[in-house]
Amino acid sequence: MKRIAARLDIKGNNLIKGICLEGLRVVGSPNAYAEKYYDSGIDELVYIDAVASLYGRNSLVEILESTSKNVFVPLVVGGGIRSLEDMDSLLRAGADRLAINTAAFSNSSLITQGAETYGTQCIVLSIAAKKIREDKWECYTEGGREPTGVDVIDWVKSAEGLGAGEIFLTSIDRDGTQSGMDTDLIKKVSNSTSLPVIASGGAGCVKDCFESIKIDGVDAVAIGAGLHFEKFTIKDLKEHLSDKKIRIRPVE
Repeated sequence: MKRIAARLDIKGNNLIKGICLEGLRVVGSPNAYAEKYYDSGIDELVYIDAVASLYGRNSLVEILESTSKNVFVPLVVGGGIRSLEDMDSLLRAGADRLAINTAAFSNSSLITQGAETYGTQCIVLSIAAKKIREDKWECYTEGGREPTGVDVIDWVKSAEGLGAGEIFLTSIDRDGTQSGMDTDLIKKVSNSTSLPVIASGGAGCVKDCFESIKIDGVDAVAIGAGLHFEKFTIKDLKEHLSDKKIRIRPVE
């Protein structure tokens, strides 16, 4: 069964959203939006601290502790995870899975350590991908600010071998644009790995979500701006996907 996730980009105590991971502006209270999406039938929430790696800290513990009191869907959490201690703090605060990007490039054993300690299913490789030429994407770190010189497909294959259990894939070029998801990128990644993929970046209508979630290997789509700015509702999306014969948990 496929899943619909809401992507919540966090800066400090605010829910924010930018375009191509830049120009971040405040949208509102993350807890208020989390509860709204939970009440509307979301399957999971993805929290990304947008500036944690830049400032060397993670500010999500208090937000997670508050959210988990009223929201009872899986929580995927990323941003600023640098150690097993960081993982432990977030899991204790209510996270179900941990998304790692920047720290994995400087310490790839963190993926393996996390998988061995908490289980492969708990460790998500977070990839911020930028297209550099036809059929070629590069991994970026530091909230999508810093190029790594590493090919996305090469990194996916390496991380799978290190013990990652899932891929959270963001198209930097499409993020926040609501102009459609990068299905070429999503297909390329899903075809290169046996790991399930959460696709993110660019969903502006229900058709955009369908075009991505129907791809083999894609288990979920994560939507930010499209939901935050009410381009469509979770109910609209789930009804559309159901009509298209996608197995999805209905809105109750």
